[in-house]
Amino acid sequence: MTEPRGPVDSSRVPRFAGPATFARLPRLDEVSGADVAVVGVPFDGGVSYRPGARFGPAAVREASRLLRPYHPGLDVSPFASQQVADAGDIAVNPFDIGEAIETIQDAANGLQADGTRLVTIGGDHTIALPLLRAAAQRHGPVAVLHFDAHLDTWDTYFGAEHTHGTPFRRAVEEGVVDTSALSHVGTRGPLYGKQDLTEDEKLGFGIVTSADVYRRGADEVADQLRQRIGDRPLYISIDIDCLDPAHAPGTGTPEAGGLTSRELLEILRGLAGCRLVGADVVEVAPVYDHAEITSVAASHVAYDLISLLALQGKRETTDE
Repeated sequence: MTEPRGPVDSSRVPRFAGPATFARLPRLDEVSGADVAVVGVPFDGGVSYRPGARFGPAAVREASRLLRPYHPGLDVSPFASQQVADAGDIAVNPFDIGEAIETIQDAANGLQADGTRLVTIGGDHTIALPLLRAAAQRHGPVAVLHFDAHLDTWDTYFGAEHTHGTPFRRAVEEGVVDTSALSHVGTRGPLYGKQDLTEDEKLGFGIVTSADVYRRGADEVADQLRQRIGDRPLYISIDIDCLDPAHAPGTGTPEAGGLTSRELLEILRGLAGCRLVGADVVEVAPVYDHAEITSVAASHVAYDLISLLALQGKRETTDE
């Protein structure tokens, strides 16, 4: 087995030097294959308020220069136990949402064709739908853990069926998700009406609000989520606005009263052992950020997702 090629050694090359691949990892075209590919989708044509998430992938990569190769919280070296590479960005049409969705789905299918798992950096939450389609094409309907201030299960905006507020309703309608294992985490803030919650429940989602996380704690919430997920193939979709604006000001639709970055990371770490098959981190809009607060948080979230995939890979090897 070929030894994985890891990040550039920061003791030899300063972190501020060289290309800004995610965590200073090799590009996908520099390795023979990858267990995990980090891919950007610089698309924000589906936003309903602040644009700017098209610049999210570049900002998260820049912030990820500070990441180090050993994760003490999970006791794993995610870049040594698996080959992780940066697959660059999926170039999508910024003017045509339908075409963009098709392009993302085709690209994701291509990247996953040899078993590579994806951690995708957005971009707005519209991109979750084609990524879920691609995951389901490979694994069947997937359990979904959706971290977000918002439900994202609305029907339309201005008559449009595909926006950053509708991907999970479309995913349920298309049958690409397992409706017995769908969860929102971190939701809060005003809604259009009580029917939003009623319709969301009919789609199969359970809700853990940000207030629930505050009252129950990260460990209890993670345990509850693990029980709901079971051994199903799991897709995790993280809108960075699940974090409070104090922890993620650089996003399109901020809501007060959110999770702390510590709570989010601890919940993710509590999911170790789940059958994670793919994930995304979306809605980083750096023009509204301050001192890279949001992009730093997002880079650590992506790092934890990669670390969970490393643990998953170990478990699969052990089980065989």
